[in-house]
Amino acid sequence: MKKLLNTLFVTKDGAYIHKERETVVVEVNREKLLQLPMLALANIFCFGRINVSPPFMASCAENGVGLAFFSQYGRFQARVQGRQTGNVLLRKEQYRWSDSIEKSTEIAKYIVGAKIANSRTVLQRTVRNTPGCEGWKEIERAGHEMKKALTNLKDTTELESVRGREGEAANTYFGIFNHLITQQKEDFVFNGRNRRPPTDPVNALLSFIYAVMLQDCVSALEGVGLDPYVGFLHRDRPGRQSLALDILEEFRAFLGDRLVLSLINLQQVKKGDFNFTESGAVLLGEKTRKTLLTAYQKRKQKELIHPVLNEKVRIGLLFHVQALLLARHIRGDMDYYPAFVWR
Repeated sequence: MKKLLNTLFVTKDGAYIHKERETVVVEVNREKLLQLPMLALANIFCFGRINVSPPFMASCAENGVGLAFFSQYGRFQARVQGRQTGNVLLRKEQYRWSDSIEKSTEIAKYIVGAKIANSRTVLQRTVRNTPGCEGWKEIERAGHEMKKALTNLKDTTELESVRGREGEAANTYFGIFNHLITQQKEDFVFNGRNRRPPTDPVNALLSFIYAVMLQDCVSALEGVGLDPYVGFLHRDRPGRQSLALDILEEFRAFLGDRLVLSLINLQQVKKGDFNFTESGAVLLGEKTRKTLLTAYQKRKQKELIHPVLNEKVRIGLLFHVQALLLARHIRGDMDYYPAFVWR
């Protein structure tokens, strides 16, 4: 259990939440583990098998405390809603901001800035952890180019230009991505990003983990009452979860790319674990999917110090923290959106 941004995250399987006078009580096996004033909370997020008393649900609805339920893997399941909540006002403001190019550009700059910074950190850590690795000069050069991209981004005022900066930085990053693969180099060759369908094992791994992470972003946004389909960097398109894709950008390199590189370089996946079709598409075999998902869930259990909250946070909760921060910004409680930057 952890309290962040006036939100209580309950992750202890089998926990029971109920009300005691004007306080929230969390018990496990009838042992009281936590007791907080109801007024101190804005949201309660329950992960896994969490039991909640009906009177407490009613109290949350009456007092405007958000109560959301997720699977143990973070998939959104339900949200308790009373007769009147702030979610309608929050979403209406989100829609207004999405229609505003100025507001969209502001948020998009923070998101793209975080994406470029996190991608650059991946490169810097590779050079630091494997000195003299093949292509280290190209990696260092790409890191310098991405630093320039961050500087240029600060002076960018048009949304299309922000997208252009993001595209240029992504080309630079993926242009040297093959050098980050230090083992099984003959079996895992990366010649650029491709998808729908992926045509090599590396792209197949990247596409799969991005898809899994996207659903975590969707769940986090739904948990705080934001519409995952209405974004700022990614514009509206039928069926596209644009805001979830916005949040995903902050985590692609830090979580997705690093996980894929780790599995390849530690030889936890092999070329024989993939299905190569006659059409040229490369698909993950059942063993590979299981390996990737298991590694992803383990990675989500690790902790780091959040750069804004300055508190230890499980990686799996970062999506929810960022959704909360974005919701606060849209409500006007924060002057800017602090996108996640890996230190």
